[in-house]
Amino acid sequence: MLSAGLPQGTVPKLERPGPLRERVYEALLELITTRALSPGQHLVESELAGHLGVSRQPVREALQRLNTEGWVDLRPAQGAFVHEPTEDEADQLLSVRTLLEAEAARLAAANSGRPGIEALEELCSQGERAVAADDVDLAVATNAAFHAKVMELAGNLVLSELAGQVDRRVRWYYTPVARQRGTQSWIEHRELIAAIAARDEQRATEVMRAHTEHTRQTYHQREQG
Repeated sequence: MLSAGLPQGTVPKLERPGPLRERVYEALLELITTRALSPGQHLVESELAGHLGVSRQPVREALQRLNTEGWVDLRPAQGAFVHEPTEDEADQLLSVRTLLEAEAARLAAANSGRPGIEALEELCSQGERAVAADDVDLAVATNAAFHAKVMELAGNLVLSELAGQVDRRVRWYYTPVARQRGTQSWIEHRELIAAIAARDEQRATEVMRAHTEHTRQTYHQREQG
């Protein structure tokens, strides 16, 4: 096993056409977000470059950018490490997420038509199947898609932009508790769909606020899970 922790064949080599440094950055960010590269893990430029099929230069540039954004810690004389989020960092991020998502749920209830409701129902069904199959990666991705759809149905571009800024970090924090949240998370999603379909803005707000709060609490309790 390489110290970068990525078994051979798990990461596709990047295609050369296009902005290579951006592709390398996105690839590394996705690996961190999904915890294929775990918090605290040492990141070796040469090994990452080998996995991605690129030279070390775009990897070095990507690590510097990720350091600036708080995903990676560059330590003098030690190298690069995936950032280990503190409990306070997680709490602050998930608290902000609650505010954004609750308002999105209210607006979705006010604005959504039948096509939007059906899209949420389909995503919910996909998430339930992922949980039943114990496919954590799919459950996390579908959860993100569900919340993104609610945000889209809200119809507020500023709100959507703000939510987009925290979306990746929400996935980062949700991944280690996805199995623990399991079926209950999708039960709450069903409750939210019902509130949106009924155009009950207050109920949709309450359900979403409780839903995101449950995730925040579960994250802090994860070591006991």
